[in-house]
Amino acid sequence: MNAFSLEGKKALVTGGGSGIGFGIAKTFVEAGAEVLIVGRNEEKLIDAKNKLGKQCKYLSFDVSNLEEIPAFVQKIENDWGALDVLVNCAGTHLKKNAVDTTDREFVEVLNVHLMSVFALTREFAKEMIKRKKGSIILISSMTAVMGMKQVVAYSTAKTAVVGLMRSMVSELAIDNVRVNTIAPGWIETPMLHKAIDHDLPRKTKIIGRIPTGDFGQPEDIGYAALYLASDAAKYVNGVFLPVDGGAAGGF
Repeated sequence: MNAFSLEGKKALVTGGGSGIGFGIAKTFVEAGAEVLIVGRNEEKLIDAKNKLGKQCKYLSFDVSNLEEIPAFVQKIENDWGALDVLVNCAGTHLKKNAVDTTDREFVEVLNVHLMSVFALTREFAKEMIKRKKGSIILISSMTAVMGMKQVVAYSTAKTAVVGLMRSMVSELAIDNVRVNTIAPGWIETPMLHKAIDHDLPRKTKIIGRIPTGDFGQPEDIGYAALYLASDAAKYVNGVFLPVDGGAAGGF
């Protein structure tokens, strides 16, 4: 089972201070990786680092500052070392009807969920190509395969991530850099509760859509990411992997 080990590997997880990102970081640490978590909220990052232990480090950085990403990537490569695994998990929430969403709000969501993902993937891919190895994991969503109300910007970004993956696979595979996408269903996180705790009809509808009848846990996404990051998935490239308790295919 050594193929599933991340011993000796370095992994960066954006949005690693809480929610799904923390679940992924926790799983990676348990598998032996050195993990760098990145996010905007330093207080959350410090708390997460304390929970994850000595194999974890953190950097406070806003991934929506696109012009700063190239220098940020070079700093990591120079100061922390060559990255083996990149997980693009940083996220933000906007719950609004499409007709009420402004252009600025739409772009702000795209900057976090799509533009930063492209910029980070592009910059780290340049380094991974030189080393002829690397695993890049994108985080999409069930909104990429089903329509949902009040998340038009989020849904657009998460759908575009799948196209981004396919294009990057066609270019990077020759250099042994893999790009895969996980599509979480409804996972028990602060972002989920922010969206549904005061919207009982929405919560009831969601629960009714999940065949298992319950929400997933951040570690469920963590184990999927662990597989895609590990050598066990060395021939897995361009996969769109739903981890949703069967919600996308159930009724």
